[in-house]
Amino acid sequence: MNKEVLLSELNFKAVRSSGAGGQNVNKVASKMVLIFDVFSTLGLNEEERTRVQTKLKSKISQENLLILTCDEDRSQLKNKKIITQRFFDLLEKALQVPKVRKATTVSKSAKEKRLQEKKKAGEIKANRRKLDF
Repeated sequence: MNKEVLLSELNFKAVRSSGAGGQNVNKVASKMVLIFDVFSTLGLNEEERTRVQTKLKSKISQENLLILTCDEDRSQLKNKKIITQRFFDLLEKALQVPKVRKATTVSKSAKEKRLQEKKKAGEIKANRRKLDF
């Protein structure tokens, strides 16, 4: 993953934010929309690209565009910083390779201990019965 190349490929669009805020909401376009083309990026190699496409399938549109929005702050610049950080965090999380699970077996001493406990429990239950002479 090449962050400089990815940063140059990001497209930002400023949009009017929704919700409460009075006149400021109606006049200022502070909401930032980040658009990233996953399919034609040069910042990711082929393996990373396929991993991102599978992991972020729900967030990618049919045109292979990853679209993120941020309207947390009233400042356009702060929203841009927040959304780029969120984008890189999302990519890093998607690119993590899961550890391969190693199959393990139950040890011999653990098996013996389990059998001894079963035998002990069985003896306790057997001793509860009434003796038949």
